[in-house]
Amino acid sequence: MDEMLLQVLLSGVSVGMIYAVIAFGYQLTFSTSSTLNFGQGEALALGALVGLTIVPYVGYWAAIPLVMLFGAAQGALVERVAVRPALKIKSEFGWILATIALAIIFKNVAENIWGKDDLKFPSPVSEMPIQIGSAFVMPMELIVVAGALLIMAAVEFFNRKTILGKAVVATSSDRDAAGLMGINTGSVITFSYALSSMTAAFAGILVAPLTLTGASMGVALGLKAFAVAIIGGLTSGVGVIVGGIILGVSETATGFFLSTGYKDVPGLILLLVVLMIKPAGIFGKAVIKKV
Repeated sequence: MDEMLLQVLLSGVSVGMIYAVIAFGYQLTFSTSSTLNFGQGEALALGALVGLTIVPYVGYWAAIPLVMLFGAAQGALVERVAVRPALKIKSEFGWILATIALAIIFKNVAENIWGKDDLKFPSPVSEMPIQIGSAFVMPMELIVVAGALLIMAAVEFFNRKTILGKAVVATSSDRDAAGLMGINTGSVITFSYALSSMTAAFAGILVAPLTLTGASMGVALGLKAFAVAIIGGLTSGVGVIVGGIILGVSETATGFFLSTGYKDVPGLILLLVVLMIKPAGIFGKAVIKKV
């Protein structure tokens, strides 16, 4: 029994960290503009597909920064086309419809370029499982966990130790006050969207060797990551990590002990419970809006 629990835990953490990275992207845009990019899943899929295309030429490790640059450009485009116009006219819901519309466009473009069939992404490391205690884990799963923690730590370091990062934090704290202090909040919001999609694209090329790659691969991942962001709290970095691990482990445990057909149920139940008990999320803080 202990062996099975360890196996479930290791597999669940690997899955959960991917959710956490995508959810971290939701948090980045919400903190600066109170908006979300509902095309995060598509950013992940595009990152994986672009990676699949360039890996044969430059190799997996060299492809990662290129994919991240592509993700940043895609995120900046989303902010410029879908979010900025809505914020300019102070539309409460325009950015929701616009980001969803762009997500559909990106998905259709991906299907026309790479096709609708799922493709195999070559693994950069051995596909032989490694034994940890009494459980087995794929080497790529360890890279996923390490990579996810690394990218989130790097973004946190950037926000705390660099001038641009401090501008992001200031905009997050009070956008109007940041503007009065001379910070170009529009550029900061664009940057937060670029950073958000960059992390999603990074998650895409990380998870691609563990699964099949296709234009639709990000749909479920994006939705589950949104649930993680709500469960953990859209204002807490720790919250998205804890939320991702909770969801990943609960899904893996359900699929292992009950049936894979029910593995999505625990996350939905947890989401409903959190919304009823603590709508701001487990680690989130309730915000009072002045009107």
